[in-house]
Amino acid sequence: MAVERASSEEQMLIEMVRDLAREQVAPRAAQIDAEGAFPWDMKELLAKQDILAMPFPEQYGGLGSSEVSILMTIEELAKACATTALLLCVQQLGALPILLAGTEEQKQRFIPRLATGEWLAAYALTEPGSGSDAGAMRTKAERRGDTYVLNGLKHFITNAGIAHINTVFAVTDPSATGTRGISAFVVEDGTPGFHLGKIENKMGIRGSQTGELVFEDCAIPAANLLGKEGEGFKIALATLDRTRPGIAAQALGIAQGALDFAVQYAKQRVQFGKPIFDNQAVQFMLADMDIKVEAARRLVYHAGELMDAGVSRFSRESAIAKTYASDIAIEVTNDAIQVLGGYGYMKEFPVERMMRDAKICQIYEGTNQIQRVVIARALGG
Repeated sequence: MAVERASSEEQMLIEMVRDLAREQVAPRAAQIDAEGAFPWDMKELLAKQDILAMPFPEQYGGLGSSEVSILMTIEELAKACATTALLLCVQQLGALPILLAGTEEQKQRFIPRLATGEWLAAYALTEPGSGSDAGAMRTKAERRGDTYVLNGLKHFITNAGIAHINTVFAVTDPSATGTRGISAFVVEDGTPGFHLGKIENKMGIRGSQTGELVFEDCAIPAANLLGKEGEGFKIALATLDRTRPGIAAQALGIAQGALDFAVQYAKQRVQFGKPIFDNQAVQFMLADMDIKVEAARRLVYHAGELMDAGVSRFSRESAIAKTYASDIAIEVTNDAIQVLGGYGYMKEFPVERMMRDAKICQIYEGTNQIQRVVIARALGG
């Protein structure tokens, strides 16, 4: 299928992002990782440049950007700093259930301030006993008059305690089998009975705040239900199908950033009287890294092209892109460290951080084992 890629106007935006990443994001990356604190300055930078507005329709104050251009933007940011790239990924992830299943009133109420970056979003599906197995969800939402009362715990939630808008999935019908009783809600920051629990200390993406969301008799308006009762898991899956390519783009950007640095280093590092780049063993290692990165890029962009073309089913392609890009990100960052030798193991150089950041891409938004289940089901018809 021949599909148009980013428009010339969007290409200009991506070039701006590339310059922004090189000049303002990259110099902050090591400090963000070392401090492990949310980078509010990066959030303000992306908001000011309308980068956080990209996933949102123009009628709600967004840019209405194509999916391919969003993926390209995530890639460019991730080359410099995976944490900063994740700001855009999660803004789309947390808001997409509203765009997919929300009423016009809900969209008008929530989306404009997400598009400007005044508000941040979070997506709360995972629980201590309910990761890949959403049917084991324990968070409950009980209808009481014109409210729903939530009780339960979500964990490993990106932007926990920072997001103004939280898309939360909870069981409304405990008697339903599997995932049929799950519904989706918008829970606003500051709602009584809703508070932040434990904040996680992570291996990578250390500037992104990950933590628990606790609900103790948390009453929200019934108007905050997204779609109908029992449609929550369908909304969750439809969201993840559309956002997994963003995680693939994050992994792609990390891998490209590591490759770029390894090539630069190999040209400058002299051993036995010549740059190590002149050694065929190093050349072949770099060539293999480049092959993997370019193959991942084709898969990632293809998933975006399918979404832009309005194709109704792309779960398989989304899963393939996410799985392959995140797997090769681990391989490429590992090889980049090897090219740098002992220096690659030191925090003075960025490739060890890139390897730590890459690992989460194999885990969140559906582990790569679950992605292989999705792919296998597609093969089985």
